[in-house]
Amino acid sequence: MACLQTLTKSFSGWVFFCCCCCLPLLLTSPLPPKGAGVASTAHHACRLRKMNFQPYIRNHTYTLAKTARVSDQDTDNRLIGQQLYANVKESNHCYMMRRTVEVVVKDVLLTEAKDQYLYAKEVAEFLAALTQQLRHCEPSGQKEQIEKNLGEMKRKMEELGKNGKTKAIGELDLLFDYIENACTDAPKKGGHKKKY
Repeated sequence: MACLQTLTKSFSGWVFFCCCCCLPLLLTSPLPPKGAGVASTAHHACRLRKMNFQPYIRNHTYTLAKTARVSDQDTDNRLIGQQLYANVKESNHCYMMRRTVEVVVKDVLLTEAKDQYLYAKEVAEFLAALTQQLRHCEPSGQKEQIEKNLGEMKRKMEELGKNGKTKAIGELDLLFDYIENACTDAPKKGGHKKKY
């Protein structure tokens, strides 16, 4: 009986301690910033695994780009480049690349190009699979600016006519490097600075 009374007293002491000391600490501790969970989810949605970028698909993409560059008659313009990131925060670069890839696949690779160039179908399927994996990647604001930059790229491509599509295919190696750099946590390579 004495043991039970001692246990009850010590239990009451712990309850008193928790109510007086721990509860105020819990109630006054700062809450996580509003939207922190959403930001973390959005960041995760804008990430690809490095293993997506296998050497064989890199080789196919680079070979396809090199083949198309031989026919590119315009050396003054660039479709895939740093201008796509103008006034776009780095945290939105992956979304920018997702949208760029969607345009290139739909408006370039899935047109007559798929039958004209070796590896065009494989590269189109690979890029389409990447955009599918990034389907939940959304920008934090700046959607208008992103669409404006993308619209400028499309306008330039249309202005160049048939050579616009050739140029876009000739820059697939740059697009490959850009999306890899923007959407993976791998150490950044200097691939997107390549000149030809």
